[in-house]
Amino acid sequence: MELILSFFHSFVLLFSEGDKPSLLSVNPGLIIWTMVVFVLFVLLLKKLAWKPLIGALNQREESILNAIENAEKLNKEAEQLIEQNKKNLADANAQSMKIINESKDAANKVREDLIQKANEDARKILDNAKMEIEKQKESALSEMKDKISEIAVQAAEKIISENLDAKKQRELIGDFLSKVTKN
Repeated sequence: MELILSFFHSFVLLFSEGDKPSLLSVNPGLIIWTMVVFVLFVLLLKKLAWKPLIGALNQREESILNAIENAEKLNKEAEQLIEQNKKNLADANAQSMKIINESKDAANKVREDLIQKANEDARKILDNAKMEIEKQKESALSEMKDKISEIAVQAAEKIISENLDAKKQRELIGDFLSKVTKN
């Protein structure tokens, strides 16, 4: 700031007229003193402020370069993490699809096994029912044969025990047939 004021002051004195300062008058003493003050000011700045300013600028440059380097490093790490996450996600998707497919296959196998077992059980039940029906049929036929035999024997006994005439024989046969149809 002083430098600017001294230049302005010397410029005003340069152009002054007579005792009065004019803008066009030249004062060699003032010019020399202005130059001396300027040189001293520059030397003082160089001695006191130049090294700290350069040091601060260098330090700032170094911190900016470090920040850029760290940002690039973090960017690379972030990209690696993104790629790793993409890979992990793809692996998880593949594994989940594998688990789903295995579960579907297992469910289909269980379903097929259950259907096969149900069919086998139904076939066994039908076979058992047919066997039971056949047994009951045979039992009924056997029982019917026994009853018919018994009734026939009884009828024959009556016919033999009674010497019957034709009318009496017809009555006995009618009774016999009515007993057979009832049983």
